[in-house]
Amino acid sequence: MKRAMFGKAGTAALLGALAAACAPPAAAPRTEAGNAAVAGWTRPPAILSVQRTAASLIFTGEAEPGARVVLRSAPGAAYAAAADARGRFEIRMTAPAGDLWLRPETQIGQDAAPSPDRLLIVAGGRGPIAILRIGGPTRRLDQAPALGAVDSDGRMRLASGRTSGTAPVVVQAAGESVRVTPDGEGRWSLMLRPSDGPDEIQAGGGRFAWPGEAAAGPSPRVERSGRGWRIAWTGAAGARQSTWLPDAV
Repeated sequence: MKRAMFGKAGTAALLGALAAACAPPAAAPRTEAGNAAVAGWTRPPAILSVQRTAASLIFTGEAEPGARVVLRSAPGAAYAAAADARGRFEIRMTAPAGDLWLRPETQIGQDAAPSPDRLLIVAGGRGPIAILRIGGPTRRLDQAPALGAVDSDGRMRLASGRTSGTAPVVVQAAGESVRVTPDGEGRWSLMLRPSDGPDEIQAGGGRFAWPGEAAAGPSPRVERSGRGWRIAWTGAAGARQSTWLPDAV
């Protein structure tokens, strides 16, 4: 039996709680341009976009001005670039042969600020490229459909995506329908109740067959599931996480 998606009376409260939980920490003040560490605080880098060429991936983002930005893999391989005076950076890498997990990190002098986010490149960039976040919605960097991701932890599900404008997005699941207003970048997210198994989610006029959470097993791992990719990974304090990334249309 499927559970209700969300209570009508509780929708606003859920969205408000989600916004508070996912809001980025307030930026630390700078005493001068290029001073990245104030009272021991260094801002992790933010990856904003990716471009794929014939054999390369080019990541762009923002960090502390003059900082060294590193994308580091668990085996030790690293890709780095320096942020300019405005904090903009660009990291180029040869497209990997398969799946690759990377952790962004800012380095300024002896200080390092690893990001809690994880950058995942699926199938060498032929599949999704996404930022997986603990306690927040996955951020797709590739050309994703209206429903970009469904994150779950066994208790709640978080649906998210991006549109070309700020017009409300209609999301339907478990027989209920809600209109969600995107932010200035066209990104939206909505908390759903857990499901006992696979079910259909409609978003932005598209229909998506969510295949259910990843089964127990090795983590992290990437697998094909339905018309998309299912990711099993570990969050804070070893918490089990599952993310489904629908195929681009």
